[in-house]
Amino acid sequence: MRSAFEAWAQRDGHIVRRREDKPDEYLVFETQRRWVIWQAALAHGKTAAATAKYSAQKAASKESAEPVRASAPAPDETAVRNRVLNEVLDAFSDLDDTAGIEGVLKVIQGLKKKQKALAEDKTES
Repeated sequence: MRSAFEAWAQRDGHIVRRREDKPDEYLVFETQRRWVIWQAALAHGKTAAATAKYSAQKAASKESAEPVRASAPAPDETAVRNRVLNEVLDAFSDLDDTAGIEGVLKVIQGLKKKQKALAEDKTES
């Protein structure tokens, strides 16, 4: 995952050199910030995809139980990815440049809370 990020960052013109004292962090703040956002997007995408698969399985089980009803089509993987990307971009668009890494972490926590609440609502229904 990190190698894919570094390849993308280099293509985009970012410096991907890591710190000597903390090899899991990048030397340039902007690269470190984008790495944290990249990880948040991937984690958010996994939970959204899992939720979409659960919904598709639930719809399929309803269809087999009630063959008369027409079920909604299963969500397309591309549509799920676009929705997740848009959610992450919307969450980070409000972030101020002066917020620093703490602001990024707050946005990530907000996304996790939102996804957890959605998952709990889906399990209840």
